[in-house]
Amino acid sequence: MEYNPTELLICIASRQMEDRTSAFIGTGIPMLAAALAKKTHAPELAVVFEFGGIGSLLELLPLAVGGSRTFYKALAASSICDVMEAAQRGLIEYGFLGGAQIDMYGNLNSTVIGDHDRPKVRFPGSGGANDIGSLCWKTISIMRHDRRRFVEKVDFITTPGYLNGPGAREKAGLPAGTGPYRVVTDLALLGFDETSRWMKLLAVNPGITVEQVKENTGFELIIPDKVEENAPPSSEELRLLREEIDPGRLYI
Repeated sequence: MEYNPTELLICIASRQMEDRTSAFIGTGIPMLAAALAKKTHAPELAVVFEFGGIGSLLELLPLAVGGSRTFYKALAASSICDVMEAAQRGLIEYGFLGGAQIDMYGNLNSTVIGDHDRPKVRFPGSGGANDIGSLCWKTISIMRHDRRRFVEKVDFITTPGYLNGPGAREKAGLPAGTGPYRVVTDLALLGFDETSRWMKLLAVNPGITVEQVKENTGFELIIPDKVEENAPPSSEELRLLREEIDPGRLYI
């Protein structure tokens, strides 16, 4: 079956989540990815929304992280303070993030382009992104892949990745063992080297070459000897997305 780039992103992001874990979910692609995971390989995934919905079945697609559907048949209807405290206590495995820029250590910028006091562009800022990136065990970033976004040095660190290398998160006072896990883009799936904490290529998307990924990245990637190819969306994944998860095509 034919699919569009958004459907591919959703499917790849969905496959990164494991069953019987918890995930901090934002609006858009992460929401659909979590719903798809729950309907396929991770039925006991506990989704957590910033405004306090914990464990919703996601039978109806929420329109925002504070919408009533984030509480529908949920385990708890709590508050933003409670879910942030849950992350601080180490109870949330995955956190989904986005940004205008990302560097080789997974630091994210969603604040400004250019000088902070006289920026070329000013974005909405952190919201809960700093908390999620600081406290969840594994963060997954979803971004478009080009040199404007994948940069050698972000203009502002909104959300800390591995900062400037191994041990930097711990030195800054962040929980040991937390940090960037995956980066899902329209070109590839990327991870981070366990020793150097540098971004590395894991798999290219269908029809994309390693050279295309390198050309669209503003820093040198670690390229392993063998680079996998992400599987395209299956017919069942597409059916679930189009008929059950987002039948109104709000996002896909």
